[in-house]
Parts: sequence; C-alpha cells; structure tokens
Amino acid sequence: MRCLMAAGLVFAACGAAQGQWDPHDGQWGKSSESDLRVMTWNIEDGICSTNLKTDAFNNWNAIVRIVAAMKPDVLLIQEAGDNSGNGTGSGVDSVATLTTVVDLMFHGGTDPFRGGAVTSYVQKFDAAFDMPYVYVGERHDNFNRNIILSRYPFADLNGDTRSTLPDIPFIVPDEWAPGGVGGIRGFLFAEIDLPDNVWAGDAVIGCAHLKAGSTQSDKDEREQAARNVSYYVHYLFNGAGTGSPDPHGKITDSPQAQTILPSGTPVIMGGDLNEDEAGNGGVRGPADWLANGGGSGGTNGCDRDLTDSTISPAMDPFTGSVATRGGSTLDYTIFQDSVAPMTRAYIFSSSTANANGGLPPELVGFPVNATLASSLASDHLPVVLDLQIEAASAGCAADIDGDGDADGDDFFGFLDLFASGDAEADLDGDGDRDADDFFMYLDLFAQGC
Repeated sequence: MRCLMAAGLVFAACGAAQGQWDPHDGQWGKSSESDLRVMTWNIEDGICSTNLKTDAFNNWNAIVRIVAAMKPDVLLIQEAGDNSGNGTGSGVDSVATLTTVVDLMFHGGTDPFRGGAVTSYVQKFDAAFDMPYVYVGERHDNFNRNIILSRYPFADLNGDTRSTLPDIPFIVPDEWAPGGVGGIRGFLFAEIDLPDNVWAGDAVIGCAHLKAGSTQSDKDEREQAARNVSYYVHYLFNGAGTGSPDPHGKITDSPQAQTILPSGTPVIMGGDLNEDEAGNGGVRGPADWLANGGGSGGTNGCDRDLTDSTISPAMDPFTGSVATRGGSTLDYTIFQDSVAPMTRAYIFSSSTANANGGLPPELVGFPVNATLASSLASDHLPVVLDLQIEAASAGCAADIDGDGDADGDDFFGFLDLFASGDAEADLDGDGDRDADDFFMYLDLFAQGC
C-alpha cells in the first residue's frame, strides 16, 4: 500500500482505521470509523468550576487525557459540577457554569473561576477531536449533575419539539412500571442527528446516576426508576410494536411524541446504575430492568424488535475484569442489539494498560506516574461501547464522481475535496475536515459500491 500526498498533506497512516484497535500497542481507537462509540464515566467530581485545570498530577488532567485517548462519539458523564466533593470549593455548579467548564475542558482558555490559563484540555492532546454538543442536566441533588456530550448535533427525532430531556415524563402505574419518573437526578435523554451520508439511522442516548446506597429503600428507589425508564423506552420510543408512541396513554408527555423512532435508530443507555443484584440468585437489578423491560426472554423487552436489549459485556482487555469500581460492576451500557450490533465493549484502566504496553499516547508524559491516571481521575473506570449503526443506503458514499463505482477517480476526487476544505469532505458531520473524515472515507472506499 502506498502513502498519498495531496495539496501538501501527507497521510502517513496508510493502514487506516482498521489498525486503530490494538490495546497491546497503545491503540484504543475504533476498528471502523463508521462504528459509533459511546462511553460512560462517573468522574467523581473532577469536572467542576473550582478545580485546578492544569497539566499536573491531578484529577482534571487525568480525566482530560483519558477522554482524549478514548475519543468517544458520545460521552455520558456522572457526578459533574460538585465542588464540595472535589474538595476545591462549595456547592453544585449551575447549568451555565458547568457548560462553561466543559468548554474549558475541551478547548482551554482563561479560567474565569480560578484565574490563569487552562493548561490541560482535550484538544491539547488531540487537536482534531471535539465534542461541541453539550447537554448539562437541569436536575441535581445539591451535589452533582449528569452530562451528555456528542460529536454530532441534537435534533428532535420523534416530533415532540425537543431534542433533550432532563428526565422521563411522569408515568402512571402500568404493567411493570410502578409509576413516577427516572430517579434522584433524572434519567437524561438526548436525540442525536447522525450524518446522513454515513448512517441511515440516528441515535437516542440515555444517561443516569441511579440512587446509591445499600439500604432496602436505596435498592427500591433505583429499581423503580429503572422499571419506569424501561417502560418509557418500550412504549414511547418503540411503541410496543403498535407503530404509535404511548399506546396505553400512561406517559404524561407534553408536548407529546408524534411518532416512534425510525427503524434504524437505536436507544442506547448508560451510566452509574449502582447495580448490586447481578448474579444474586435471580434478583432483578436496574441493568436487567433497563434491558429486559417486562421480563427476560419475552416480547416486552426494550429492544426495537420487542426482545431484550443487551447489557454490554465490557471487561478490561488485559485482565478480563468486569469491575468498574473496586470489586463491583456499577457502570453499564445497554443497547438495542437488533438495531445496532456490537463491535466491542471494554473497560479502560491506565494501570493494566501501562503494565501490558498499552498506554495510549495521550497518557505518555502524564506527570509523576501515568499508571496512576485512572485511579487519580475517579474511583470509577470508564466503560466504552462500539456499535454498528445501519450504514447510509442512498447511493454509494464512496462514489464521488457519481459513475456508479468506487475507483481511483473517486479516491483522488475525495482527496481534492479534502485538501480544499470542501464541506462535502466532512463525512462525520462535525463541521471540519480532519483525519476522522479521511479514515472514514477509506472505510467507505474499501467497502466499494
């Protein structure tokens, strides 16, 4: 294979995206740029206004570098905005303040909260990576908030005139739903408009931090929230197989959804579920309710085809551990496998990565000891999920000249568009032309017409 030069741009990475997943060699990227990567992470208060935002041995810097290394398309964050919990200030950040903090996290600048320059930020470690669409949850518990970040814009997908939701609407008790809402800080949802020239469908993302604690009331609260949310997904987003949202009329949605989700659009949920029932004598916990809805193996599950959704089998690729905090698995991603089959799921730890030669370049040079980055960042480890969303079917995305095939003329035609900064070369729809677009085109070109 030859490397190519166009308009002064040299692409040395001729192996393209297929070579980006090799943890033993420090490569943690997607196998295919046309996969959708969703990452959930409880960051234990490290993203807040009063934190020190420097390239030093601190939790902010560790979080920033790990996000830059994993490069999710969608990022679900829990426990953001808690200044008291971080030990650097007091109170919970407002939505506006936390939105500013996230901007500093990605783009740097002058810190309006502590003064001085922000010297650790995502684009310092990967200038081409950005997540410009940010939804900070409006609900908090006087300590922290949840956030959904995306590379792609939010858009109304079901006709209810909104693209983000701080919590599910109140549900009147029905079937397995006890009634109520999505728990202590709400169960956020964001509808995401994926680029039409790459994917046929879009995506709906749910994010939550369910009630912590080991008392029976704590367990009941998080189970009830999960049962309500699974009912919401089954009946409102999926229509329970009827083709219409909320056929039982038990969801007090206002404005009301006008349609169920398009057939190629999956619902993907994640977060710190504080699950402690897994493997406990068949007792159903939050993850099970969110995946299986009314019951395991039936026709009232949370997948689009009414079967059960899938709880991602994420584990550390080096050790096989499924623990995300201490010895427990508290953090999960759950997805509709009939719509979006899984490429892989994993848990990232800088400790095991460094011990096995798999430290990503963004963590090389981390102050003091890169092995400690994960434990310094949070008491939780991030969970990453790569999914295959249905590819765009209209025409042939690699056929630049429109003659019905994908050949050298198309390849060099794309290079010309890329080098000139033409909007047509922005394949991932994130507003710029960068290596992600180039590797995405290589994937499309390899698939042919």
